[in-house]
Amino acid sequence: MRVPFETMKAEIKRVLLKAGMTEGKADACARVHTESSRDGVYSHGLNRVARFVDHIQKGWVDVNAEPSLIKQSGMFENYDGNLGPGVLNALFSINRATEVAKEQGIGIVALRNTNHWMRGGTYAWEAAEKGYIGICWTNTESCMPAWGAKNTCLGNNPLCIAIPREKGPIVLDMAMSQYSNGKLQVTRLKNESLPFPGGFDKEGNLTSNPGLIEESQRPLPAGYWKGSGLAMVLDLVVAILSNGLATAGIDKLSKGGSCVGCSQIFIAINPYLAGGKEFVERTLNETIAQIKSAEPVKEGGAIYFPGELAAKTRKENTEQGIPVDEGIWNELLRL
Repeated sequence: MRVPFETMKAEIKRVLLKAGMTEGKADACARVHTESSRDGVYSHGLNRVARFVDHIQKGWVDVNAEPSLIKQSGMFENYDGNLGPGVLNALFSINRATEVAKEQGIGIVALRNTNHWMRGGTYAWEAAEKGYIGICWTNTESCMPAWGAKNTCLGNNPLCIAIPREKGPIVLDMAMSQYSNGKLQVTRLKNESLPFPGGFDKEGNLTSNPGLIEESQRPLPAGYWKGSGLAMVLDLVVAILSNGLATAGIDKLSKGGSCVGCSQIFIAINPYLAGGKEFVERTLNETIAQIKSAEPVKEGGAIYFPGELAAKTRKENTEQGIPVDEGIWNELLRL
């Protein structure tokens, strides 16, 4: 079934108001959740609302909290999220980074003691739509094994990079595993297999069955040892710059896969610091043209640049309504 954007947003907002959020905060969070589903990231849109409400009820999220400034030094600012809603803390942080970049050319905001930001790409898109290169990432609790390990000991720390472009931004939004936990859930709910092996089953065999990967809790690091190493250094850099918790510290909070107390970083860069807009647009379009001119592996196949499929899905779902799992939609209506 499909649900119109405004209908979904209104239902999510209703639930968040009931959970104790103010009008403005509920509207902002409902917008982000709905936009995530509209753009095809269903796992961090509608599908995540019930869990978010549960975290509010457990006291893991303080709906009244606001980020507070800890330290400021030139283009760098450090904030404490005070365990406020992760979406709102992240929106504040990327907007603040763009404000600093407007004055300094580059703005960096490091955030500690926050919560799950839902779809990480949201904040890279925000920066790009304001005309800035956006780079942001978060750490998480342990949910991925290091390369060569059986048990989880690394965060699946998503990295997002967006570049503004007149014909539509280039936006990379990637987990450190071959497939995010959300992608595993969505694929399982559709009773489908992953297009490529995404992790190990309990016997240690590579598998494309998302349910078996969820059961073993052994997703495959993207690029094998490279993804494992990148996850570790992203975790350490964001914890150091935010003066916050690394994955090892988040695990000690024992909040069960909720990202409570995580650390995040948001960077906004004026793309025209070195070259003018004409140069930047030409460079971007030449690169995209070269990629598009490559011969697809499969006959009739297409080659996409990062963010292109999301924009295509956004257009389709805006016109036709957002696809929803009927069980999850009914769960929202009952909240």
